[in-house]
Amino acid sequence: MRGKGEGSIFRRKSDGKWVGSLHLGYGGGKRQRRVFYGATQQDVRRKLAEATRNHERGLTPPPERVKLGDFLQRWLDDTARHNVRPSTLRGYEVSLRLHIIPEIGHLKLARLSADDLDGLYSRLLDKGLAPKTVRLAHAVLHRALSHAQRRGAVTVNAASNVDAPSAPRKEFRTLSLEEASRLLQAALPDRLYGLYVLALTCGLRQAELLGLRWADVDLSGCVLSVRQQVYRLGGEWRFTEPKTKAGRRTVSLSGSAVEALRERRLAQNAERLRATTWADLDLVFSNRLGRPIEKGNLLRRSFAPLLEKAGLPHIRFHDLRHTCASLMLAENVNAKVVSEMMGHSSITVTLDVYSHVLPTMQADAAERMGRLLTTASG
Repeated sequence: MRGKGEGSIFRRKSDGKWVGSLHLGYGGGKRQRRVFYGATQQDVRRKLAEATRNHERGLTPPPERVKLGDFLQRWLDDTARHNVRPSTLRGYEVSLRLHIIPEIGHLKLARLSADDLDGLYSRLLDKGLAPKTVRLAHAVLHRALSHAQRRGAVTVNAASNVDAPSAPRKEFRTLSLEEASRLLQAALPDRLYGLYVLALTCGLRQAELLGLRWADVDLSGCVLSVRQQVYRLGGEWRFTEPKTKAGRRTVSLSGSAVEALRERRLAQNAERLRATTWADLDLVFSNRLGRPIEKGNLLRRSFAPLLEKAGLPHIRFHDLRHTCASLMLAENVNAKVVSEMMGHSSITVTLDVYSHVLPTMQADAAERMGRLLTTASG
């Protein structure tokens, strides 16, 4: 009798294909086994050896009949739901429901190939989906199949052998130093003046600004710590830590930023006294009742009118962050310092995103070197 965990290989007479059978013991009074197929004996032997190793590690491969769609749904419900942010989970769910499962959910998980994914991405692009949307589908599949590989459900992550559609470089409009000054001048009477000062001098993201707490601000030490961000999901406010270790950072405050925050605290204390109810969330930039500021309200009622008042073109709020980084680099602030302030994962990201500033910096460096060498030789 063949022992548990032992396998056999034979060639099927009907079509000449090689078959590998792995015995996994007995369950429910029945013999449990898994079957693998291949065009050559070597191919089946490799699959059988991999399955045997996984079995010894306690990772039992699924039956050949398991469909990709069923696996992906279980992975979303049982694994991803406990390991990603709610907003990320929502993106995963939409991508699976609308784009992945309807197209390839019927395929067998164990037989999924890189060609299957190439075809999927091509069809999605042909339907008119943005490369960003297709890249998300690739990211979801890669993560799910990595989980399947760790569990021994597949021997190869098919997504690792496929190139996701390239994303076009995002164009963004930054303000010049003179334009940024005009915006701050226009914002002086605004109750959120301090928010715009921080956006332009510290480069904080919108969700980081709206989630900033007084407990994270040290006015005497002239620093603030980015420890949480806030956003709405499904009608509820969510407070979460920054996504990455680099995003959890300490940022130095300029004198103007410290002064603007002192004024903000005084104004907020007055608002607290006037309010009949106050949400004690310790937010620096709250609405008049202490609650988080709605993103739409910030853009429509404050930011857009200020741009118009200052005679500036329409830009995204996120472009204030880009403006901060671009101005610092143009002023020859060390790129490593800029990278740390922005919360980028590496200096490479900073130099890539703000590569448009580099030609000016290089020209200035060349001019300085020319003057230096001329002076030395004279």
